[in-house]
This record gives sequence, structure tokens and C-alpha cells, in this order.
Amino acid sequence: MSQTTSTQRSAPPAAATLDVELRQVFKIFGPDTAVKGVDLKIRQGEFFSILGPSGCGKTTTLRLIAGFETPTTGEVLLQGRNVSHMPAYRRPVNTVFQSYALFGHMSVWDNIAFGLRIKRVGKSEVRTQVAEALRLVQMESFARRVPGQLSGGQQQRVALARALVNRPAVMLLDEPLGALDLKLRKEMQVELSNLHRKLGITFIMVTHDQEEALSLSDRIAVMRDGEIEQVGTPSQIYDFPKTPFVADFIGETNLVRGKVDQAARDGLKVTTDTGLQVWVQPPKIEIPLTAGMAAVVSVRPEKIRLSTQASPAQPGQNCFAGRLQHVMYLGTHLQCRVVLNTGEHLTVLQPNRHQRLPELETPVYASWAATDCLALAAKSPASELTDAS
Repeated sequence: MSQTTSTQRSAPPAAATLDVELRQVFKIFGPDTAVKGVDLKIRQGEFFSILGPSGCGKTTTLRLIAGFETPTTGEVLLQGRNVSHMPAYRRPVNTVFQSYALFGHMSVWDNIAFGLRIKRVGKSEVRTQVAEALRLVQMESFARRVPGQLSGGQQQRVALARALVNRPAVMLLDEPLGALDLKLRKEMQVELSNLHRKLGITFIMVTHDQEEALSLSDRIAVMRDGEIEQVGTPSQIYDFPKTPFVADFIGETNLVRGKVDQAARDGLKVTTDTGLQVWVQPPKIEIPLTAGMAAVVSVRPEKIRLSTQASPAQPGQNCFAGRLQHVMYLGTHLQCRVVLNTGEHLTVLQPNRHQRLPELETPVYASWAATDCLALAAKSPASELTDAS
């Protein structure tokens, strides 16, 4: 497979045919509700990711689509057909698991052919389809090996081929790269993206890896505590999170809590309990903020600039004095920890320009534009960010 892929993804148009739809789906296990009223529409040909922390309900949601679980209430539709109570083997979907679930005593060829033989496909057709699947994942020369003779990446390809040979309408991927080391996982992300582009079928992936979801997906659903917090493109999820939880879970961000002191169409001012005043020029937001409301300001570490001199006071600019508390060398970047004079802590990501590392406790100024931060309506402190850790 090619080792290069475009960084630009073009999602299917909004009017595209739906391959998967969930309507007010609940799944209850005894006293626990794993999925709480999920509504979801996934378009034909999309690479769609369900992202969230452990225990948020994302794997249960995938299992409901696959047919391994039955919804307590609500409907699961595949290509417009209600399959809520249809067994898994009759659904036009196939699943690739994190463990790959290959048969250790069977050859690669027999692993891939297994599903076709269960369906009593003719021998000639089995040979043709298995050979095609092997070519698709470039594993022709490994056909007679057994899984124990393959690397993790090769086993992943066999698992993909076994799922694809049945020509599913929807491919379900349950943490498919979680068992691989970092370097191989990066390589397989490229392979997976290219495979999706080549086939054009719907991929639905469950993952807790934010970077993986951002780099592969046309759209992402962020789940928390059994509910969907936000659905959007990677750029929408990262640049315009709708809740403090999404802002904190996707990538890194600095969250500053306070109350709205001033609110106007062109911006607002949020003041913390320590007296820090942050100016925000928000884009269109779902929940308008008004004076007196509790708010959380989110500013990404890469948006903050550090200097040893204060920036000239100007409209639309935030600039705060503090001191450098910690510096971590990351190769391409320096990650700095700054404590402001008012007590707030900020994480700052600075490009590595081969400069000398600054001394700790150096007085610095942290600044960012009012257009580089977001003001979000705050939820109750007890529930707002507990799942992000």
C-alpha cells in the first residue's frame, strides 16, 4: 500500500444516502445505562469515528450497530432498514477487532476464506475473492503462513482482508490499531485511510485516540457518559468545540473559569475569581452567553505566545504577566508551563527554533488574540470535566 495520503478529506455531501442511523437508542445493563438516547446519522461512504474516554458507551454503540447487542429501546437502521432485532450474521456489516480474532491454526488464506465457506460460496468464487482480498492488502506472498508467523501489522491486514472479502456495506473497526506500537500504528493509519478511499464503503471506527480520529475521519462523534456531546468534522470538533468537555478531551487546551462581565455582539469579557480578565471575540456559538453567566474560556497551547516584554495594549489582545514554571523538550516543540501572577496555570506550546532553553522562574508574558479563544457555557463543576482525566 502507498505510504502517502492526502491531508484533505472531503466528506460526502449532507444529502448523501444514509448507511447507518440510530434513533433514540438506549442500552441498559442491569442498573447501568450504557447508551442514553443516542441519535446518529452516518452517510454512505463516510469514514466516521466514535471517540470518547473509557466507559463512555462507544464500544456498546458499535456493538449495537454490529448486532452483538440489542437496543433496550430505540431503533438501529442499516441502509434504511430497521435491523434492531436482526442477528449479526444477517446484517451487511463486518467487524475488525483490536485483538484481530484470527484463527491461529489456520493459514492466512483459510482465515480469509472462512466466512465465504460458511456462506457456502462455490470453490471457484472463494479462490477469486480471497485472491482479490489478499491483493487489496498486499499480503499475497503470506497466504500460506499462519497468524503466529506474522507481525502485528500483517495480522491487522489479514483481519481487514477477512472482513472485506464478504463485501460488507459497512466496515466496523473496534480500536483496530490499539495493539500496535506507535510507529506501526502511524503507518497503519495511512494504510487504513488509503484502503477506505480505494473501496469507498462506509467505515465506522471506535477509538479513544484523539489524534487517530482527527487524522482519519470525515466526521467524529464525541461521546461522554452514554451520550453524544458533539458531532462534526475534525476541524469543527477541534477549533469549535461546543462544550468544555469536548474542548478538554480533544487535544490539549487551557480552561479558564469565570463569569461573563460584558457581552456584546462583537465579543465579551470573562472575569475569574482571581480578577483575571479575558477578552473573547467568539464565532457563532450554540448557546449565547450573557452578562452574569458562568463561562469557561478555552485557549489552545499553540495559540499562546510567550515573551519577556509585555505586548502593547490593543483591542482584541490578551496579555498576562507570570513566570516560567517548567519547560519540556519535545523535539519539534517546547512545552512550557506558566503560572500567571493571578494564580492560573497555562500550558504553552512553542515551536523549537533551536533557541536556548529559558531559565525557570523567568518573568514572562503570555498573550493571545481574542479571536484565538472560545467562551463556552459552563456546566456544573462536579460533572463538567471529570471524564476527561
